Amino acid sequence: MMDMTPSQQPKQLRLIIETDDFDSALRFYRDVLGLMDQPAFATDGEDRVSILNVGAATIELATPTHVRNIDAIENAPSAEGPTLRIALEVDNTEVAMTSTEEFGLKVLAPPIRTPFETINGRVQGPAGWQLTFFQELETLQERTRRKGFTTDVHRAR
Repeated sequence: MMDMTPSQQPKQLRLIIETDDFDSALRFYRDVLGLMDQPAFATDGEDRVSILNVGAATIELATPTHVRNIDAIENAPSAEGPTLRIALEVDNTEVAMTSTEEFGLKVLAPPIRTPFETINGRVQGPAGWQLTFFQELETLQERTRRKGFTTDVHRAR
């Protein structure tokens, strides 16, 4: 494993969502979800961009088996082939789901309590992306004491 010096480590994660309906996507992410808009460069006319700050970001790598297991736990449809899904931690999954339904998004899986102590719900987001809301019910420290929670390097294969 290669160690990166602090000057080499990434400082930010951005997901770029290309959309034909920029205004609708912007209303959803900025106005419905409440993400903060920050300055972004664009020229003029149809060259539009909005950078919306979510706060902390992580990258979750998962095998197809794990993705299908999460689909089953959430009672959500499985997508064909490799996918990228956005997952946002929220204070209250029920409230987030209600807001997205009022915005007109299709619910793919209503809120459900998971075996890993979160409440997850999934919608079909703007521009075709699936969006999962999750509400943590315990701290990371509490979670790491339970069976099944470890890092991949320590997981038995």
